Amino acid sequence: VFCAWFVKDAAFFSWRFLATAYIIGATANQNLFLAIHEISHNLAFKSPLANRLFAVVANLPIGIPYSASFRPYHLTHHKSLGVDGLDTDLPTALEAWFLDSVAGKAFFCTFQILFYALRPMMVYKIPLTNIHAFNIAAQIAFDVAVFKMFGGMALGYFIMSSFLAGSLHPCAGHFIAEHYVFSQHARLAEGRKSEAAKLAPPPETFSYYGILNIFTYNVGLHNEHHDFPAIPWTRLWKLNEIANEFYCDLPCHHSWVGVTWQFILDKEVGLWCRVKRKEGGRKVGAGEGAMHAQPPLVSR
Repeated sequence: VFCAWFVKDAAFFSWRFLATAYIIGATANQNLFLAIHEISHNLAFKSPLANRLFAVVANLPIGIPYSASFRPYHLTHHKSLGVDGLDTDLPTALEAWFLDSVAGKAFFCTFQILFYALRPMMVYKIPLTNIHAFNIAAQIAFDVAVFKMFGGMALGYFIMSSFLAGSLHPCAGHFIAEHYVFSQHARLAEGRKSEAAKLAPPPETFSYYGILNIFTYNVGLHNEHHDFPAIPWTRLWKLNEIANEFYCDLPCHHSWVGVTWQFILDKEVGLWCRVKRKEGGRKVGAGEGAMHAQPPLVSR
């Protein structure tokens, strides 16, 4: 809020506005994205309702209401990892085909927050609930209050910060790092020596153990998170320490900035580099039983 006040009289294309939005606002809003991610797993409070309401509060500086919708889509991602038509983290076939070039991947990385926001609604729709209505009403009230108190540039600062947080920002590299299979990971899987290792499914989740975890609730420890989603971010390093023999030899990333750079420039990497399943999983809260997942294949 202080930063929004600080830039309220700045021009949109001024260094004062853009630098503040990129360095401070985008980092802060990426932190809020991942706070909402943490809250979606009911890790802030014991009460599910308290978690839903707290997520709405965390959503306010982002400028766009999304916390209520994020939770069911994200939990379905956990229950249906890589399942085509359920896991909305998977790029659609149209995205993978149309953006299969250096320019296309650069466009995707620049505007990936819009892809993540709009893609789920294109894959399947979730029913609207009271918490969705409250999320929207609270966000409108907050945005109107900011506009009336500080003006349009202050509100624009919040929204621009959210856009930059999911654009070419160092912390945004986690979106790609988590589940895309890079060429070095594919070669590592192909180079397995034992017959048992060769028959094992390809890795589909990758951790990052670098310094940017400080700003992102340790979301980089992504294998650990997917293995134990009920463990809060404060204990993921402890989990890694206790079960280090299970994680130390897994392929991982060493730089989120390097991930984004390689994703754009490497011709062997694209939106099609994801492990996909034709069936299995379930929609969270949809009353559908889980189906047997077919052996995964790398879509390349």
